[in-house]
Amino acid sequence: MGLRAKFNLAILAAFLVGFSGAAVLLQHLFVDNARAQVLENARIMMSAANAIRHFTDTDIGPIASAQNDVLNGRFIAASVPSFAAQTTFKAIQAAYPDFAYREPTLNPTNLDDRPSDWEADYINAFRNSPATRELIGERDTPTGRVLSLARPIAVSSPDCLSCHSTPARAPTAMLATYGSANGFGWHLHEIVGAQVVTVPMSLPLQQANRLFMTFMGLLLGVFLLIIVILNILLHYMVIKPVVRVARIANAVSLGEMDVEEYEKPGRDEISVLSTAFNRMRRSLDSALNMIAP
Repeated sequence: MGLRAKFNLAILAAFLVGFSGAAVLLQHLFVDNARAQVLENARIMMSAANAIRHFTDTDIGPIASAQNDVLNGRFIAASVPSFAAQTTFKAIQAAYPDFAYREPTLNPTNLDDRPSDWEADYINAFRNSPATRELIGERDTPTGRVLSLARPIAVSSPDCLSCHSTPARAPTAMLATYGSANGFGWHLHEIVGAQVVTVPMSLPLQQANRLFMTFMGLLLGVFLLIIVILNILLHYMVIKPVVRVARIANAVSLGEMDVEEYEKPGRDEISVLSTAFNRMRRSLDSALNMIAP
């Protein structure tokens, strides 16, 4: 095996080890970065929902409370923070169907707020661990992988119990709209539901994979360029001079004393070798001339 082949095999082995390690590390890095971006989008959506809830609770609720207490009056559902936030995000979902915001409740007044199995798991997890303030999960859907961010909904104010403790205390218009079978029996500080934001991960993951493949392709291209440059340098600075010196040495060993000398310009190791070989050859010529009859 020649010097060039040994050199290229060593470089290739080192590259494969480094390339494999970089691939594993960068794949995790790009995926984690995509997940962090998705999670940040989910938290922005959650903050927007909380802003809507706060505005509804402080500005709309007091205005609508008198209307909701009127016998045979129409219940103003927009005065309920949960309804206002979810309805607002339904308009957003019409443009971005893979994004969703819900406030599922184990015992909801509006049956549309009943939780699915995976949403119920979040609520029960919060109920079993009241100190937990946020849960993050991922699941596969027919449209791709999604990330869910959940936060607990607790009965934090006695004002909530005016609608959800007993039917007797509930607004008349609310009972006329939703009935008296659901949404009652809540207790102060009880965790009754969860805010759940769902954000798609398929597009960010595709972008992460595309960036990963691009980066690895560039890395491979840089490696190939380095190999070409190193092989050119190896050929002209090492292999070609060594082959020429070897040819001259072989000719001298066969008695061809008139073969030309070769001295490589410069001060590198090959130049020193060629100079030393020429000196040795001249010394050999002198020795042979001295012993010649």
